[in-house]
This record gives sequence, structure tokens and C-alpha cells, in this order.
Amino acid sequence: MSKKSNQFSPEVRERAVRMVLEHQGEYPSLWAAIDSIAPKIGCVPQTLHTWVKRHEIDSGVREGITTSELQRLREQGAAQGQRDPQAGQRVFRPGGARPPSEVLRGFIDQHRQAYAVESICKVLQVAPSGYWRHAAKQRNPERRCARAQRDDALMPHIQRVWHANMQVYGADKVWKQLNREGIAIARCTVERLMRRLGLQGVRRGKVVRTDGRAPCPLDRVNRVFRADRPNQLWVSDFTYVSTWQGWLYVAFVIGVYARRIVGWRVSSSMRTDFVLDALEQALYARQPERDGSLVGHADRGSQYVSIRYTERLAEAGIEPSVGSKGDSYDNAG
Repeated sequence: MSKKSNQFSPEVRERAVRMVLEHQGEYPSLWAAIDSIAPKIGCVPQTLHTWVKRHEIDSGVREGITTSELQRLREQGAAQGQRDPQAGQRVFRPGGARPPSEVLRGFIDQHRQAYAVESICKVLQVAPSGYWRHAAKQRNPERRCARAQRDDALMPHIQRVWHANMQVYGADKVWKQLNREGIAIARCTVERLMRRLGLQGVRRGKVVRTDGRAPCPLDRVNRVFRADRPNQLWVSDFTYVSTWQGWLYVAFVIGVYARRIVGWRVSSSMRTDFVLDALEQALYARQPERDGSLVGHADRGSQYVSIRYTERLAEAGIEPSVGSKGDSYDNAG
């Protein structure tokens, strides 16, 4: 039994909204009409209500940012092929599932003259009160908490000690040196502030070198991480997470068109079965056509260039693609 997709085409959404508007007079309220029509479309009433509200905003009946304006905001500064980490177009972004708070606040600062702060916060799903509190602290630094003020006083000392010791000191040695100088500070504070400043000590150990001589597929993406339709380009990678039971590895497959994870798997090892399971979940969820129109892009990891993984891609009708050697943007564009 195949799994139904939860994606609705623009034509279906437009027809559903038109049905609500045409038959709204036959029901005591707008919600009653939505509740009656939604099962006929195959969606929940809340989804149909969202479509209706979006239509009202685009037609000028309801206040808000139109779809064209939202698209322009998303594409602003994200020109195709641009590789600036802050303005470039990327699939795997730092900061977890959403950008860090500093990035969101900077975006609001940049566009608050053209759009209302409340409207931008609504789109970004940020509390306006949090931004106004941040703006008040920017105008008057004395309103910040005691910890933030002390961090500003400690960071110059941490930078001074790190630079005075040929930039090789880690958090432990910087912490001990500061305490020898009579500056009372906790080790965890030193580690946190060094992370914020981008400072780190020299690590001992052998450098792990990977073998790039193994044959692998061509790079069919060339850093252009853009898709015009679903099931046109998938990007794959895996990362590691520290838990109480040890290190775990998380593999995932992202559909570039929707910017969403379509398959994932957690494992305690980095075997090929691990990434194959994530691919199998993506194939089951998306049901792509086996006509070679889908490109599966990954890095040059041994799991993704293995015979078993390559054969599974060929069996599913997916064109394999790998990035360039030693390039951090090869599949995180």
C-alpha cells in the first residue's frame, strides 16, 4: 500500500479556496464552510483555513505580507551561485533548525525601515517583545544583565592571554593564566567566551587523511542547490551527536525543492546500511519516478561512493552526484 503525499499542488489550493468563497453564503460562518469543504479536498480544516487567509492577504482583503513580498525577502541576497555563508543559498544551515537569534535580530534591524517590526516578527516566528527588549539594550547597554556586562569585561583579557601565548592556549591554560593574574573566572566561562570569539587551542594528534583516489560519480550540481520541482534534487549527509550512551550518527536526505528532510536514520555506527536506510525512507515517502530525472547529491564519504549505495541509486532511477574533494560546500551549499 503506497503512502499518500501530503503535498497539494497550487491548482488544488486555488480550487479549494474558490469553493470556500463561492459557497460561504450557504453556511452560518466561514469556519463552517471550511469545515465542510476540507474533507472533500483531502486536507484538515486548519490547512484550508491557512490557504484562505493567504488568499485574502494576496488580494488585499486582510493585512499582512503578500506571497510575492515573502518570496522577495527570502531571495534577497541569495543570488544563484553566491557562496557567502551569510547571504548565500545553502541547504544545511548552522544554528540548528533555524538561524541563531543574533542573525534573526540583525535581519530585523536591516529591514525594519521598510517593513513593520511586528510583520517581520510574525513571518520569522519571533516574539516582538523579545526584539524590542534587544533594541532597548542596544540603545542603553547598562540595561543588560550583569552576566553580559561581565562577559564584555572578560573577553579582552581572554584575547590578550590567547594572543600572548602564540595562539596555542586552550580553555584550560587560558583559565589557569587568568587565575594566576588574579582575575577570578570559571573554566566553563572561559570555554564559552572562547567559543564565542572563535578562539581555540592547538590539538595534538595525527591528522586523518582520506583517500580521494577511489572512483566516484561526477558532480552534477556544481554548487547550484536549486530545484524547480519536487523530486529533482536530493542532498544527503550525516552528522554525529554526543549522548549519555556515547556517540550516535544521524543520516538524512533533504529535498532541495521544499527544503525539508524526506528521510533520516540514527545509528551507533557509520556503516553503509546506515545511509541506505535513510535513502530507503526517502524513497518510500516521496515515491519518485524512475526516469533518471532525480539527482542524488552527497560528499565523497565512503558510505556514499560504496558499491551498495551506488547500486541502490541506479535501481531507484536516481542519478548519483558527489561534490569536489576537500570542499566544505560540496553538499552543504
